[in-house]
Amino acid sequence: MKIIDAHMHLSHIEEFKRTAAEKSFVDYSVAGILQEYAENGVVLGIGMGLTETQQDGFPDAEAVTPMGLDLTDELPPQLVYCLGINPFKLDEAAMARLEEDLQKPNAVGLKIYLGYYPFYAYDSVYDPVYKLAAKYQVPVVFHTGDTYSERGLLKYSHPLTLDEVAVKHRDVTFMMAHFGDPWVLDGAEVVYKNRNMFADLSGLMVGDAANCQRLKDSPLFFAHLRHAITYCDHYDKFLFGTDWPLAPVKPYIEFVKELIPVEHHEDVFYKTALKVFPKIKPLVE
Repeated sequence: MKIIDAHMHLSHIEEFKRTAAEKSFVDYSVAGILQEYAENGVVLGIGMGLTETQQDGFPDAEAVTPMGLDLTDELPPQLVYCLGINPFKLDEAAMARLEEDLQKPNAVGLKIYLGYYPFYAYDSVYDPVYKLAAKYQVPVVFHTGDTYSERGLLKYSHPLTLDEVAVKHRDVTFMMAHFGDPWVLDGAEVVYKNRNMFADLSGLMVGDAANCQRLKDSPLFFAHLRHAITYCDHYDKFLFGTDWPLAPVKPYIEFVKELIPVEHHEDVFYKTALKVFPKIKPLVE
C-alpha cells in the first residue's frame, strides 16, 4: 500500500529540534525523513510551512508570509508543502507573494496556525486567503486542538470555530489538522456536517517508538479519539499524517492502522489525500 504523509515538518524550529533530540529520537533532516519514508512505503510528504525569526520564537509575529520549509534550501521530489500564514504579516505584498508561490508545483496548500496566532478561523483577516484558495483550488489546513507551545491560546484553536468558515466558503476545501484533539468529538461533528471539511490524524502522540506503543495500548488514552472517529463515520474524510519529527514514521503508521478499519486503510493512507490536495496527483500517480 502506498502512503502519503499529509502533515509533517521540516523547518528551523528549535522546539522541533529539541523534540527530535530528546523525545522522538529521529534524524531531523532531509536525509532522515527520506530514509524513514523509504523504509515504510511513504511516497510523499506534505510539509507545513513554518518559520521563526529568533530561537524559540514561534508563534512568531515577525515571521514573513508565506512561511516555508527552511531546514533545506531545495526540497526533494518526495516532499511538497503548504504555505504558512502569519496573520500579522498579511498585507497586499504578502498576498502577492502567496499567489506567486502558489504557481510552484510543490506548493500544494495553505496553512493557518489557529491557537498560535490570536485570530479565529472566521476572522476577516483570513478572507483574502480563502479567496486565494478558491481561485487556485488548493486546500486550507488549520492547526486545531492542543498547541505545541504554552504561549498558544486554546480558545482560537477549538475545532467548532471552523464550522462557520466551512459554511461561508463552500467553494474551499479545508483540513482540520490533528482532528481538533482533545476536542475530537466536536471536530467529528464539524467534519460530518460539512462536505468541504476533512481532518488529518497527525500529532496525536509525541515520542519514540516505545512511548507511542505505550500510549497506543493504553485502555483510556485514545478512548475519546476512537469514539469520535466512530461517531463521524466518514472514514473517507480522514488523512494519515505523522507531524514528524514529533514521532517516528513506523510506529505512527501502526497506530493509525489500528484506529482505522482495514477496509478504509487505502482511503486514509492514500486516496483521500489526492482529493484534498489535487496538485499532488501528478507527483504520485
